[in-house]
Amino acid sequence: MKPALGTLYLIPVTLGDDMVQHVIPDYVLNVARKLETFVVESEKSARHFLSTIKPLKPVRELNLHLLNEHTDMKVLPDLLAPLLAGQNVGLMSDAGCPAVADPGAQLVQLAHKKGIKVVPMVGPSSILLSLMASGLNGQQFAFLGYLPVEKLQRNQKLKEIEKRSASHKETQLFIETPYRNQAMLDAILQTCHAQTQLCIACDVSLASEMIVTKSIASWKTSPPIDIHKHPCLFLILA
Repeated sequence: MKPALGTLYLIPVTLGDDMVQHVIPDYVLNVARKLETFVVESEKSARHFLSTIKPLKPVRELNLHLLNEHTDMKVLPDLLAPLLAGQNVGLMSDAGCPAVADPGAQLVQLAHKKGIKVVPMVGPSSILLSLMASGLNGQQFAFLGYLPVEKLQRNQKLKEIEKRSASHKETQLFIETPYRNQAMLDAILQTCHAQTQLCIACDVSLASEMIVTKSIASWKTSPPIDIHKHPCLFLILA
C-alpha cells in the first residue's frame, strides 16, 4: 500500500531584517516550525530565517535542499521524493513569497502533476504590497521581472511598457538589481512622458520603507532620493 502523500507548504519569509511577527501570521510560523524538510533558494538565508522562528528541531538537523536559478531542473523529481513518501515539505524563497518570480514555481507545477496538495501560506509579497500602496491601477497590472541591462534595449523596453500601459490602462511593475537602481530611475525619467505616473517602492515592509508615486514631471523637479543598493520595485501607469 502506498503511503499518503505529503503536503507542500509554500512558506513566506521576511523581505529583510524586519520583525517576523510583524509580517507573518503565527499560524504560518507554527506550520513552519514543525517541518523537518525544506526546499530553499539558498541555505544561508533559509538557516537565518529558521533560526529566527525557532523550529521544534534544531536547525542543523533539518533537511535543506537547494532550488535556485542554477539548479538543473532534472533534479525536481528528487526534490519531490519526500512528499511522495508521505513527508510534509516547506518551500521557501530568499525573500517574500515562494513561487512568485521564483524558481520554486516549477516545483509547484510538478507537485500538481503528481497529485500533491499545495498550500500557499500568507506572508509579505513586495509585488502586491507595492501595488496596494501605489495608488495605481490594481484591477489590471503586469509584473515583468527584470528589464534588459543594455541601455538601448532597456530604453526601448521602457517605451514599449509605457505604450502598453497607456493602451490597456494597465499598471506595469518591474525590478532591477539594487546597484543598478539609479541607472534605471534615470532611464525612466529620460524615456517616459511627463504625465506618466511612476511609483518607487523601496525597502517594502522594512523600517526604512519608502513608497512614493508622482508624475514623471514631478519626479524630475523633486530632490533626489537614495535608492542605491536598496531593493526596489518600479511601477508605471501611463
